[in-house]
Amino acid sequence: MRPIWKGTISFSLVTVSVQLFAATEEHGPGLHLVHAVDGGRVRHKRVCELDGQQLTAQETARGWETPDGRTVVLDEADIAALPLPTKRVIEVVGFLDADQVDPLMYSRPYWVASQGPASQRPYALLTEALARSGRLAVCKVAIRSRERLAVLRPKHGMLVLQTLLWPEEIRDPGDLSSPTPVTDRELRLAEMLMDELAGVDIDQLHDEYAAALEQLVDAKAVGEGLGRALEPGPVVDLMAALEESVRSARRGRNDE
Repeated sequence: MRPIWKGTISFSLVTVSVQLFAATEEHGPGLHLVHAVDGGRVRHKRVCELDGQQLTAQETARGWETPDGRTVVLDEADIAALPLPTKRVIEVVGFLDADQVDPLMYSRPYWVASQGPASQRPYALLTEALARSGRLAVCKVAIRSRERLAVLRPKHGMLVLQTLLWPEEIRDPGDLSSPTPVTDRELRLAEMLMDELAGVDIDQLHDEYAAALEQLVDAKAVGEGLGRALEPGPVVDLMAALEESVRSARRGRNDE
């Protein structure tokens, strides 16, 4: 892994020199856009809408449109010169219990590594203090030209920096709740089903869509096809479905 950011964690008068590494990598199905008639790859090009000129990455910059319609062009030097205190500092602004942060706000995780011998002790101290208290350190940090809200949390003796969405970035859904009441019997059956299905080994779950897509590609490559996709089952009575689901879950648990 290569570090994507280097700087310091700052909380009160304590500083820790650290570097960040991307903690995740998504595995897509490998599809790309092609011309349906001949399979030719469709490429996206940088084209100036004023003169039609195709541009290289080095010829592009960032633009900000003013209220009167003018575009202010900002290059990398302009952005690098921003007087932002969090540009190279993960600034801890306070601490919260984990349940005080809405999971909707969680965005991208990064592994945090200490940098240099002098950072080992304060890094270990912060990690252990967070683990013992059960709290999250709420931070502000600038990554890739944006200041972000984030939390620091411990995991397996290491620190994870998890960026958060700003509160104003969470959409208000209105009221999407169901007006239909449920009965005590339905609730008891639903809870029984949850008890029967309690415990799942997430490490054993895999992307079945990607596997099916690979099978489809292999079949079409040799001129074959696959069977039709499964259709959704008919709508059944809720109580009957719950009762049968509980019985089925119990049979499955007894067979293990």
